[in-house]
Amino acid sequence: MAVTARPTSAWTAQQLREAFPNNEAPRFLLHDHDSAFAAVHLTIGGIGMGIRQLRTAPRSPWQNGYVERVIGSVRRECLDHVIVLNEAGLRRILA
Repeated sequence: MAVTARPTSAWTAQQLREAFPNNEAPRFLLHDHDSAFAAVHLTIGGIGMGIRQLRTAPRSPWQNGYVERVIGSVRRECLDHVIVLNEAGLRRILA
C-alpha cells in the first residue's frame, strides 16, 4: 500500500486500480469533495471499473459514519493520551 502526504487525483486513481481487480471492484465509492477525487470518475465509472460514485454533501461528516467513527476512535484511544512530535512518532503510536 502506497502512502503519500499530498495525494493527487492521478495518485488516487492509481491506488483504486491497484486495490480492486476488474472482477472484484465494489459497486459504490463513497467520498467527499476532496480534489484528490477530481479525475477518479474516469477510472472507476463508465467503461472503467464500473464503480458508481456517491459524494457526501459539503460539511456533512454525519453522512460517512464509518470513517468518522474510526477517526473518533483513533483520537480517543491513541492520540488523546500523548503528544505527537513527528510523523515517525505518529506511525509508531498508530501501529
